[in-house]
Amino acid sequence: MAGLFKTTRRGAMAMGGALPLALGLPAHAQTAAPAQTAPAKPAGEAPVFVGRASTVQLGGFEVTTLLGGASMSDNPIGTFGLNAEPAAFESLSAENFIPADRSGSSFTPTLVRAADMLVLFDTGMVPANNAASLAQAGLTPEDVTHVVLTHMHPDHIGGLMDGETPAFPNAELILPRPENDYWAANPSEAYTARVLPLLDKARQIEGTEEILPGIRAEQAHGHTPGHTTYLLESDGQRLLITGDSFNHYVYSVQRPDWHVRFDVDKERGAATRQAVLARLAKEKIPFIGYHMPFPALGFIAPNGEGSFRFVPATYQFG
Repeated sequence: MAGLFKTTRRGAMAMGGALPLALGLPAHAQTAAPAQTAPAKPAGEAPVFVGRASTVQLGGFEVTTLLGGASMSDNPIGTFGLNAEPAAFESLSAENFIPADRSGSSFTPTLVRAADMLVLFDTGMVPANNAASLAQAGLTPEDVTHVVLTHMHPDHIGGLMDGETPAFPNAELILPRPENDYWAANPSEAYTARVLPLLDKARQIEGTEEILPGIRAEQAHGHTPGHTTYLLESDGQRLLITGDSFNHYVYSVQRPDWHVRFDVDKERGAATRQAVLARLAKEKIPFIGYHMPFPALGFIAPNGEGSFRFVPATYQFG
């Protein structure tokens, strides 16, 4: 999502990976880490972010979603329904048992492990949160061999750097060239601080090719000019990493025609959203969506003309 990440590292850790302050989120943004595992803290201090990781097997790939943080924001119609009628927005919210005046979001980088690679897709905003969730999977940031970006909004690139030090020191950075071209011409604070220091050694892709064995980039522009999804395929099994193709498990899935505040191109974003959802429903491909409820893994089913529904994964993956 768009916006500038302007909080301090210590403050960000306390928020547990809250959305950038420029998005207008309340100061009480919370993490989704299990409270019972957090050590006791003195009164007035935020709990330590202990991290969460959830792993499934996809053929020869081990796929792990990592909780990078979570937040709550007000006025969801102003984010997920710019062209929606207020009554329709309230009705859809009520039908899905969620309030129409606030919305929650998770931030979920994805880790793909094979014999000779450990690939991280997107990086959240808080390096310490990533390290905590990696630790839950028995890993460290130094173990990551590749970092792949879907796009360059702050909540996807903020974890690339820990201060002035690369957060994943042994990883090759892979990013879509059309996305970099856009932000190079329209630099955000996050792009300048997090991507530029790593750009000289990064591998830029067009977004229509196999980038690593069993991992294919596919252009899904609209949310940003270079937004890219990634199809995993191993031993005949497939999974699509959808990034921010659709940002909310109800509003953007059931009403993909509603404009999203953070889509750079609103019309193209809606068209891409519709196309990605239709493909997932038709081909019955599981997917991981960056802002879906953690562990962010599930399926898309038809829900009438131009509408779909999110089906969270349960025990489909042995």
